[in-house]
Amino acid sequence: MLKAAKFGGSSVAGAEQFKKVKAIIDSDPTRRIVVSSAAGKRFSGDHKLTDLLYLCHAHLTYGVSCEDILDTICARFAEIRDALGLKYDVEGEFETLRCSLSKDTPVDLLVSRGEYFTSRLLAEYLGFEFVDAFDCMFFGFDGQIDTEKTYSAIKNAVEKYGKVLIPGFYGRSPTGKVKVMSRGGSDITGALAAAAADADVYENWTDVSGILMADPKIVKDPRPIAHITYGELRELAFMGASVLHEESIAPVKEKGIALNIRNTNRPEDAGTMIVDSVEEEKGEDGSFITGIAGRKNFTVITVRKRNMNTTATLRTALEILDRYKASAEHITLGLDSFAFVTATAALGDSVYDVISDIQKNCRPDDIQIQDGIALVAAVGRKMTCRPGTSGRLFGALGEHGINIRTIAQGADELSIIVGVENEKFENAIRVLYEGFAG
Repeated sequence: MLKAAKFGGSSVAGAEQFKKVKAIIDSDPTRRIVVSSAAGKRFSGDHKLTDLLYLCHAHLTYGVSCEDILDTICARFAEIRDALGLKYDVEGEFETLRCSLSKDTPVDLLVSRGEYFTSRLLAEYLGFEFVDAFDCMFFGFDGQIDTEKTYSAIKNAVEKYGKVLIPGFYGRSPTGKVKVMSRGGSDITGALAAAAADADVYENWTDVSGILMADPKIVKDPRPIAHITYGELRELAFMGASVLHEESIAPVKEKGIALNIRNTNRPEDAGTMIVDSVEEEKGEDGSFITGIAGRKNFTVITVRKRNMNTTATLRTALEILDRYKASAEHITLGLDSFAFVTATAALGDSVYDVISDIQKNCRPDDIQIQDGIALVAAVGRKMTCRPGTSGRLFGALGEHGINIRTIAQGADELSIIVGVENEKFENAIRVLYEGFAG
């Protein structure tokens, strides 16, 4: 058994969080690959070190002194070292960095030092070999990770040292420069490390006990999801749920590695296990909905034309939509009509140009526009084997006075999506949760 464990910024924010990480690692000897983010916020009003480093770069660019900010950053690292009795010469290496800074310092190099220094400290504390991401995370000229080269370097490091700690968020460009990933890049590093070593499980440790069935800002104390498939996760993410970005999942998904979302502050919680497929166990609660998510502010455009060649007319309408840089989120078809749903913000001020072009090129009998629409999705792998699922969902919404303006269901039957008025959005989420998941 081999596990790769990634720890987010809140998990390594200070010395006390470092102690929690060590307890987690020491409790399971199969956790032999660790990826660390930069130290995050310790309390409300605190600053993430990455944000401070971006601020430093802005100061350098405009010729403003950033000495006070650098002192604050160095003090954070020294505080962790001293509290844990470590030997790493933070001040010495940080002074070398400070002396090298100028207005020409690449932003990627500077902001990557948050992960670098945090990982140097954590590696010493855990007794793991520090393997710089600069030496094992390689980008191609297209800006994407060179997986063949990266996987080989990480696998060799694990075989050589047994227990390794890799900083997240950055790597090496083809020209030999430090290159950072997008925000949340440490998740990508963790997934790549797990895939490279063919780990059995990739653990993503954060400050929540897994993925919740609904937005806690809308539903009070929603239940965590014990098991979810990658397909269901993708559906929830598409509908706006705060889950891992697809790029940070792809490496482990492709290799069939289970991904476990865990809580550093509550390591006893099992968290959420994300897998290719779930074999249902006897005695489960019987809920057929895995999660509920949604987004506001969509526009529905309905086109009607008697004896219409639906395929040709729809294709023309979609080409017009694409011309204005908008896309159809969902499409419904009728004998003499069709409707497509698009994000209102994507249309912007072009909505009337789109309508005008559809009228000119499709010559419909009628076009209707309805904005202020929210999409709500009930996602669940078990819905396919439950007759009458759609009827139950629609009936529950109707009983609470929520009018359904549009309906869509994916071909794989993982989700049922309904359009409701924006002002009914939160209530629709609560109705579906309380009726089918609570």
